[in-house]
Amino acid sequence: MVKEDRGTWKSNYFVKLINFLDEYPKCFIVGVDNVGSKQMQQIRMALRGHAEVLMGKNTMIRKAIRGHLDNNAALEKLLPHIRGNVGFVFTKLDLSEVREIILTNKVAAPAKTGAIAPCDVSIPAQNTGLGPEKTSFFQALAIPTKIARGTIEILNEVKLLRAGDKVGMSEATLLNMLNISPFTYGLIIQQVYDSGTVFSPAILDITDDDLRARFMQGVTNLSCVSLAIGYPTVASVPHLVVNGFKNLLAIAAETDIEFKEAEQMKEYLKDPSKFAAAAVAAAPAASEAAPAKAEEKVEEEEESDDDMGFGLFD
Repeated sequence: MVKEDRGTWKSNYFVKLINFLDEYPKCFIVGVDNVGSKQMQQIRMALRGHAEVLMGKNTMIRKAIRGHLDNNAALEKLLPHIRGNVGFVFTKLDLSEVREIILTNKVAAPAKTGAIAPCDVSIPAQNTGLGPEKTSFFQALAIPTKIARGTIEILNEVKLLRAGDKVGMSEATLLNMLNISPFTYGLIIQQVYDSGTVFSPAILDITDDDLRARFMQGVTNLSCVSLAIGYPTVASVPHLVVNGFKNLLAIAAETDIEFKEAEQMKEYLKDPSKFAAAAVAAAPAASEAAPAKAEEKVEEEEESDDDMGFGLFD
């Protein structure tokens, strides 16, 4: 197979990137730090049929996008995010579905000296299986230990690293001695592009219930403001009607004014014993339900005792 010269390779790469930008309306901008070639191959296989992965040099990506702005001006929004070790994952499917595939393809990795910890790292209380000659090593890291059956035992859980800390030689050596691989590496979604809009991947976590709750919160706030200033709106009119009806009932209760909706209220006011009758009618249903539950509980307890097959003092 004849290897392409550099000029031909660049030309083919530009064509491929432009075709992807035209064909796929959605894409992820992903960080690929600490992702090896073998892991990248596994990610490509997992995304096969769902998305296309394309990596490249940032200068080439910017040049290809700038040359295509005349056909799609919205692509300019991608340029500020093309920095660092990044690539693209193009898709036509649901973004949340593809994101789930990307996030599940991670591999555990040991801590290396000089690496930045992506998460907090703690060492649980445990018997390390290491000999007493390593005691000074734990003392240097201020980790409380004791000797149990000829081996070093860590007494309490120790927070060794926090997210964003730089891994030192001592921390890396200790984690490797304990066979702990605290980090997981994979594609990190930095930004999402969808039909000309670039947004944070956190937006994908918003559900329909979240939108409905926020909308209803806004409606509630609007109703409160409208009622407070006496300005009728679509949101406040139902409350105004209900409050007006309450005022009518209050007036009817204090006067001889009669109307259909106030008849039942006036009957209760004339004969309060009807309240007691209504309460008595509702009480038997509740009292019948309570003994039924108690009987079920007693039966369950008796069945469990029978299943044991012996008494407490047998």
